[in-house]
Amino acid sequence: MPTNGKLDPDPALVKKLAKLLEETGLNEIEYAEGDKRIKVSAGAAPGAPVGAVTQAALPTTPAESKPEPAKGTPVASPMVGTAYLSPEPGKPAFVKKGDAVKQGDTLLIIEAMKVMNPIKAPAGGTIADILIADGKPVEFGETLIVIA
Repeated sequence: MPTNGKLDPDPALVKKLAKLLEETGLNEIEYAEGDKRIKVSAGAAPGAPVGAVTQAALPTTPAESKPEPAKGTPVASPMVGTAYLSPEPGKPAFVKKGDAVKQGDTLLIIEAMKVMNPIKAPAGGTIADILIADGKPVEFGETLIVIA
């Protein structure tokens, strides 16, 4: 994607992000790769067309102070969507803090564009921390669970 230090956005990716924005009812969606990011917004900046693409370097410091997650292997969200900790309402969670997991075990599901996407353990270990709440939105790249 990067050429000569500049971000050369893929038109298909921009269209896909804009469609996801429309389908989810969100006002803004952002996709990051390395130190570059693409942000698609429903509301335009003055003088910019609707759905304008902007680029900027990712901040080097966190925007808000959050408690530091447990040490271990972070499991990041591969997409924007709604996270569910159990297979369906009223059923037990896939995992809870302290559970042992093997590589490939389902940890949770993320609903995106009306598709349920299982999020699998990238490594075996013990669930050290669950950083999200059931039924709440998650962002691309957000740490969901930590496996120690």
